[in-house]
Amino acid sequence: MLPLLLSIFSSMAAIASGNFYRDFDITWGDGRGKILNNGDLLTLSLDKASGSGFQSKNEYMFGKIDMQLKLVPGNSAGTVTAYYLSSKGSTWDEIDFEFLGNLSGDPYILHTNVFSQGKGNREQQFYLWFDPTADFHTYSILWNPQRIMFSVDGTPIREFKNLESNGVPFPKNQPMRIYSSLWNADDWATRGGLVKTDWTQAPFTASYRNFNADACIWSNGASSCNSNSPSTSNGWLSQQLDTTSQERLQWVQKNYMIYNYCTDNKRFPQGLPPECSIS
Repeated sequence: MLPLLLSIFSSMAAIASGNFYRDFDITWGDGRGKILNNGDLLTLSLDKASGSGFQSKNEYMFGKIDMQLKLVPGNSAGTVTAYYLSSKGSTWDEIDFEFLGNLSGDPYILHTNVFSQGKGNREQQFYLWFDPTADFHTYSILWNPQRIMFSVDGTPIREFKNLESNGVPFPKNQPMRIYSSLWNADDWATRGGLVKTDWTQAPFTASYRNFNADACIWSNGASSCNSNSPSTSNGWLSQQLDTTSQERLQWVQKNYMIYNYCTDNKRFPQGLPPECSIS
């Protein structure tokens, strides 16, 4: 749906058709995270003792990141599957997908957020138009100097534009790794913490496949995308929403958005954040 760059010059970016052994390290969970099928599949599990997580070997400075996830099935109340980009330090940047589990038959909540210089509070939440536990679906983050776009199966659900000229911080100076984790958050995740994790259903398992990164790799203080690279006017580095994609975005936000910080006047009594009033 969104225009994709058909060919990226080798000096411009690293194109990785993913292998989990090559691209990621399982970082915690005492064996609850597993790489399977010769590196084509990764699973994270959660039981009462611990969750699990992984991170990318590479750091990225802008890119289009795709991952297919199949979420915890059945009664997933209390669990959170997080998939996000993040830098380090007290003034970190972060781009979040978080999947908040629920009782069997109730929809997952897809929670999104953008942090810049250590400050977030930019949450938007959605229901999905399919069962995310029945099969794999593609969750994408496009991050370029002009905007951040969250997409599901190629359909954009959220756009966060670079509005630094209006005093809105934008993540553009700190390289970020890809992280994912499956963990217990029953103090808040489901109905504000009213519904607790049912440990008789454990272990809870989420699955990952088909990682792909069209991205600038950051290494030793430099980007693989250099200033002498050819123009990418039709590529992800300058990609924006076309008319069809804007219509799909509006369809999702009209029919499936359940929370938008930009309409939460009670939360911001001094006035909504400036990006909320800028198209």
